[in-house]
Amino acid sequence: MKSIFKTLFFVALISLSGCSKKLNEATETTSKQKTSVDFWLTTGDKSALLEKQNPLVFGESQNNNPTIKLNPSKTFQSMDGFGYCLNGGSAQLISKMDTASRNSLLQELFSTTGTNIGISVLRLSIGASDLDDRVFSYNDLPFGEIDPQLKQFSLAHDHRTGLIPLLKQILAINPKIQIIASPWSAPTWMKTNNNTKGGSLKPEYYEAYANYFVKYIQEMKKEGITIDGITIQNEPLHPGNNPSMYMEAKDQAVFIKNNLGPAFKRAQLNTKIIVYDHNCDKPEYPLEILNDPEANAFVDGSAFHLYGGKITAMSTVHDAYPNKNIYFTEQWTGGPGNFPEDLKWNIENLIIGAPQNWAKHVLQWNLAADPLYDPHTDQGGCTSCMGAITIDGSKVTRNIAYYVMGHAAKFVRPGSVRIESTAVANLPNVAYTTPDGKQVLIVLNTNSTTQQFTIQNKNKTVTAVLQAGATGTFIW
Repeated sequence: MKSIFKTLFFVALISLSGCSKKLNEATETTSKQKTSVDFWLTTGDKSALLEKQNPLVFGESQNNNPTIKLNPSKTFQSMDGFGYCLNGGSAQLISKMDTASRNSLLQELFSTTGTNIGISVLRLSIGASDLDDRVFSYNDLPFGEIDPQLKQFSLAHDHRTGLIPLLKQILAINPKIQIIASPWSAPTWMKTNNNTKGGSLKPEYYEAYANYFVKYIQEMKKEGITIDGITIQNEPLHPGNNPSMYMEAKDQAVFIKNNLGPAFKRAQLNTKIIVYDHNCDKPEYPLEILNDPEANAFVDGSAFHLYGGKITAMSTVHDAYPNKNIYFTEQWTGGPGNFPEDLKWNIENLIIGAPQNWAKHVLQWNLAADPLYDPHTDQGGCTSCMGAITIDGSKVTRNIAYYVMGHAAKFVRPGSVRIESTAVANLPNVAYTTPDGKQVLIVLNTNSTTQQFTIQNKNKTVTAVLQAGATGTFIW
């Protein structure tokens, strides 16, 4: 009997030893598993246009390549996302497409599934922008008439252009898309020159204009469209557009603290109030407003363009008021464009530079134009603004801004948090942790030759290669 027990004991030991060996082998195999890295590429010669490449694999090898190190533990701003300005002209062109082509395009632009680029932020114009087919406000009156009570306020023009029906289709695809809006001008009867172009807001109509914003937000809400934020004036220091309106910082501060802020409070609006909305060459403009404690209390943040100045001006404003948000709301590409140079400039300054300088969203101007860069207003409308897409009837051509924005919008979803990544000469880059725990790294090669480099995440490394002037998005 003892020999039987002894035999059984040794069999059990052998069995346990085998199980332990298999467990150790499984653990060792798991520890050696490699992390796959998705890689999407656009090149200046257009040989790859937001095209998925063969995946890369993280390992532990060391080399002497320039190295971009990620530090997910050091975080910066959370992102609202990336997108375009959807003006009335863009809406008109898209609305006139045949139903199947329009539906396919809207899925491609706004859906977050499959190969779609998943635009997450849109900027509208409050009334006409210079890329509408005509100038209008929501309270146009015959010369000499006024309407301080806004009894004749109407969104009819936004129905005419197809903007409101189009927004409803977009919201059906992506109900979480964020929408901000900016006026190019107040109604002419509120202005010093009674004209759509230039002039300033008369102080006696500050209250009526504040209520004009409130009315717009409320009427859009009735249409099922939530306006998440407004800027007070598009390009307030540029009165040459048609429409346009000149507004100095001191006047914007007075308007906010005495009229707009209190009007939003009375109406119980949660819509963000965003100041400035002009070039990076005048950071003193938003700072003057933020320096006013009464105005500051109503302000969410500041918005910028980059037709002048340096993108680092946004950090100047952020560093002075780190509790206030920074937004990048507009940058155009002039037609017919230079694809390789436009790719490098836009990726370096907008997709990488703006978030590196605290932008919570990045928008390009504009979504769509026709082959002649129409529509636009007369006597001050942009005559060469190239859309992210060109629409010719129902035919769609994708332009530089489509691919530039796709490199970020598709992968850096709302709620992603910018993380630290090392600055490397000739390889500008920006990195994020997404809400689902992925890491995203966007890199541009500004060298004149092909560049091999290393991406390091903790103790893992992977080698990547970018052609001269190419950009890559890496996801794992």
